[in-house]
Amino acid sequence: MKLMQYQVDAFSHQVFSGNPAAVVPLDQWLPDAIMQAIAEENHLSETAFYVPAKNPGTFHLRWFTPVVEVDLCGHATLATAHVLFQERGFPGDDLAF
Repeated sequence: MKLMQYQVDAFSHQVFSGNPAAVVPLDQWLPDAIMQAIAEENHLSETAFYVPAKNPGTFHLRWFTPVVEVDLCGHATLATAHVLFQERGFPGDDLAF
């Protein structure tokens, strides 16, 4: 299995600053254990995984630390929006998680 992964320094325009988060785009959810293992290997405070929802411009989003899934992560959410707009060519002005 091949996955694309981005590392984004949220809250900064400079590399090696800000608050880093990994973002992994998915077509469908992987098993929780696999997502947890990816987050553990990344060794960042959070790794965000997203899948498109049925409604256009809407995405489901989950966040994992190296040891546990968390309910919310602001900087990883911003990093995901950055990936969608700047790296993945999201065609709109608005998106929803």
